[in-house]
Amino acid sequence: MQDKALWQAIQTYFDAIYECDVAALDSVFHHSASLFDVDQGKVFTDPIASFRQDVASRPSPASSNSPREDQVILIDWLSEKSAVVKLRLRAQNNIFVDHLSFVKGEKGWVIVAKVWHLERVIVTEE
Repeated sequence: MQDKALWQAIQTYFDAIYECDVAALDSVFHHSASLFDVDQGKVFTDPIASFRQDVASRPSPASSNSPREDQVILIDWLSEKSAVVKLRLRAQNNIFVDHLSFVKGEKGWVIVAKVWHLERVIVTEE
């Protein structure tokens, strides 16, 4: 199944993270979305408003000309209006794997939940 609008929403997500663009985040995340991870051994929950503030307060990878690496690994279609997207992306020296739950509603494709994992940190020698 192909859906150009879903691919555009995914690209908006990649751009928002690379540019730390909260307006783009607002356009691609549902206002009630939450983010989850368990990298520290405990379930960590972050409401979208908190994640948005975090993104707004950090320097963007774009501003430091950090290499851009992002890829869609898998799209699992649950229906014509819902999909889980597995992707990998780089933010500064961090490589993340995300599972983004998308639904297609009156405003198009939006992320309603994000489960993420810090896959690795790139160590640079100075």
